[in-house]
Amino acid sequence: MCQLLAMNCNVPTDICFSFAGFQARGGATDVHADGWGIAFFEGRGTRVFLDPQPSCVSPVAALVRSYPIHSKNVIAHIRKATQGGVALENTHPFMRELWGRYWIFAHNGNLPDFSPELDGSFTPVGETDSERAFCWLLQNLRQRFGSRAPTQASLFDALHQMTVELGARGGACNYLLSNGDCLFAHCSNQLSYIIRQAPFSVAHLRDQDLSIDFSDVTTPDDRVAVIATVPLTDNERWTTMPNGSLWLFEEGSAVRHQRTVAGPEKALS
Repeated sequence: MCQLLAMNCNVPTDICFSFAGFQARGGATDVHADGWGIAFFEGRGTRVFLDPQPSCVSPVAALVRSYPIHSKNVIAHIRKATQGGVALENTHPFMRELWGRYWIFAHNGNLPDFSPELDGSFTPVGETDSERAFCWLLQNLRQRFGSRAPTQASLFDALHQMTVELGARGGACNYLLSNGDCLFAHCSNQLSYIIRQAPFSVAHLRDQDLSIDFSDVTTPDDRVAVIATVPLTDNERWTTMPNGSLWLFEEGSAVRHQRTVAGPEKALS
């Protein structure tokens, strides 16, 4: 099972502390040794770092860990290969352009026999079910809304409907998706989050003996949401997302969530 990490903030923030713990899971404290990647949104631009090496020994990961890139939306992934070989083209997160914005996508799970009909507007480069799912999602968004980006509410509703369809095909589909304005997170079977805001306190990583006092590096108005497959710290209270739920994070807050499992659709309390 792959590992996901994301950050959504109300002010540009670096992810160095969280990434230090996340990096260790790529072959040191866990078995996810088939590549890793991370994407940072900066305005309308995006920095993407990918490496098919295990993140625990990757010189690129060491660079990212020591490079305080400030971003409001970050998506990272550590891979345990299921479909597609260990190769750069199969390394998450994936990036495509839609409506004049870059979109970033990372997936954890396995979608067996997922071969949707694609019209050529978005085409996979690698061999993974994850990249096929990303292309399928963007293709459906373009078909539904044409050349103009929809409202955020309409976008959430469309993604919700498509994620229900993905889940109906069988297999796990935890994913992270962002266009730099907000962050979508789908929990199929394992995903947690934490909102850090004033009053800030000390956090300690689970995977490394490393702590930080966030009150020393933040302002009282800062708010940061961190999403991970498994909580990164052992002294903070993380919220476990219900299985089968789609979440929208904006400005460091969870602003909307809804069920994606079969049955009557209703907002989660």
